[in-house]
Amino acid sequence: MHTSEPLSREGALSLLGRHREIELREDTGFAPGTVALLIADTLDSPTLTLLRRVARSDGARAVLVVGTLREAELLDVVACGISAIVWRREATEKQLVRAVVAAARGDGNLPGDLLGRLITQVGALHRSAAGRDGVPTSGLTPREAEVLRLVADGLDTGEIATELAYSERTIKNIMHGLTTRFQLRNRAHAVAYALREGYI
Repeated sequence: MHTSEPLSREGALSLLGRHREIELREDTGFAPGTVALLIADTLDSPTLTLLRRVARSDGARAVLVVGTLREAELLDVVACGISAIVWRREATEKQLVRAVVAAARGDGNLPGDLLGRLITQVGALHRSAAGRDGVPTSGLTPREAEVLRLVADGLDTGEIATELAYSERTIKNIMHGLTTRFQLRNRAHAVAYALREGYI
């Protein structure tokens, strides 16, 4: 379990501990069949980094209990292989148990409003990528927008890589791909484009 709030941790442990089908473990490893429970108000950098670690593990799954989730973050979370998302305001004992059990079975569990947003985003990406082997023909991907937001904040390639838990090479490839696709001259031009189009 990952949370920066002791009260949230104790509450979740207490609620989940009442159910015999759930075995609670204190270790931080991501062994096959385990479910990592992450609790946060927003999708901050440590939480996203941990989600990516779970995604890279073999057979572990993650449940995210979160207060808010921005549009740009939704596809990133799904790309991390998240099994279930529960809104903090709806995180009752029944909801937590349902999400953890579903994740353990390999099933997904998303709130209805998030499912609708996800379907809309995937549909938009599909329409924009038609005929280009999955590369959007118009608009930025959520990952590209996030990289450009960090560029606009003044971070260099290494700092962006650390913030997003990617390699520097990946960040360079993202920048190269979007500057080539939109015929942008440099980082400043890319940030200006993203601002003008409303991505950041």
